[in-house]
Amino acid sequence: MKKLSARRRHPLAAVVVLLFALAATGGLYTAFAPASKAKAEDTAQSLTIEEGRKLYLVGCASCHGTGGQGTTDGPSLVGVGAAAVDFQVGTGRMPAQQPGAQVPRKKVIYNQAEIDQLAAYIASLGAGPTVPTKNQYSPEGADVAKGGELFRTNCAQCHNFTGKGGALTHGKYAPDLTGVSNKHIYEAMQTGPQNMPSFPDTTLTAKNKKDIIAYLDAVNGDETTTPGGMNLGGLGPVTEGLFAWIFGLGALVAVAVWVAARTAKAKKS
Repeated sequence: MKKLSARRRHPLAAVVVLLFALAATGGLYTAFAPASKAKAEDTAQSLTIEEGRKLYLVGCASCHGTGGQGTTDGPSLVGVGAAAVDFQVGTGRMPAQQPGAQVPRKKVIYNQAEIDQLAAYIASLGAGPTVPTKNQYSPEGADVAKGGELFRTNCAQCHNFTGKGGALTHGKYAPDLTGVSNKHIYEAMQTGPQNMPSFPDTTLTAKNKKDIIAYLDAVNGDETTTPGGMNLGGLGPVTEGLFAWIFGLGALVAVAVWVAARTAKAKKS
């Protein structure tokens, strides 16, 4: 019986086997790596929320309740979102020193990492506005003229047409917007802190908010000039009228007294 010769392997067989092995390895990576990454992110987020809860219990729970449900000394925080926390704590308004008609801006006592942890914990209590990205509040590419129109229509009644602020009723006031960061202005429009109404994207779009921020940067920037001379705080006809009465009328009275004195002296001579 004739012995059959052994079949020779194709020269590319080893390459094919290697490719199959690499494909299998890639498949295993695809199957398990994203899950591991997602699990790691979930763990990190959970740790952030837990650290935020600890900070909350120490600095906020006495007024807002141990679960953010609110008390007679502070409103509920369920659903206010991370943006409200970033604004209130990031401007030093919270924790408040004492209840009042208006909580003023003051020195910030938490660093940004702690503010992020507090925001993550409050966001976990209920969905709400998120902290905006830099691209959202950057004035780059915005329409300044449109922003001025929107600001005068929606904001100038309280903040004055250049954002210098103004008095409201019962001890409340609209704060001066000079020197306020663009992020905090955006968050204020999102969340409506204290006496301010909120302007969600259904009322003012993200582009509208960006335009308003660009307008405020334009009228209150370091390089902004005032063509009319002294702006008197940018408070409009009230301060201009007061200036006219005190200095204008005062100058007229002084001139009248001087003329009368000169006339009397001339008659005596």
